[in-house]
Amino acid sequence: MARIHLKQIDQDYQFVTTDEAGQTMTMDIPVDQGGHCNGVRPMQALLSALGGCSGVDIVMILKKQKQTITLFEMDIDGEREADKEPALWQTVNIVFKFKGSMSKEQAEKACALSIDKYCSVAATLRAAGAVITWSVEIL
Repeated sequence: MARIHLKQIDQDYQFVTTDEAGQTMTMDIPVDQGGHCNGVRPMQALLSALGGCSGVDIVMILKKQKQTITLFEMDIDGEREADKEPALWQTVNIVFKFKGSMSKEQAEKACALSIDKYCSVAATLRAAGAVITWSVEIL
């Protein structure tokens, strides 16, 4: 079972979360919303989780194929529903960027397997109605 402990660490909207392994993340909201911008915003943390989940899948797949990864980055952009509460992620676009021994086709196959089959965060976002698009760049 996963477990997260959350603690308010200021008098406003800054929180620290700690998982069962002791790993922490600080969250806050922007100044214009009453926060101090001293941490990741919660909805951006969800996009970060998508990147982390998919990244683990992709690295695992490419390592099993004996591919060398010398650089792996992602740019993740999301658009939330306008004028709704809660404002869910409506669209998410990921640009996967690679350097290494893999071909573009191998990288695309690994990304497709992650986003379409293995990544639980991607499946969660899709279940909430988000459309996830992606592309691959070999640098």
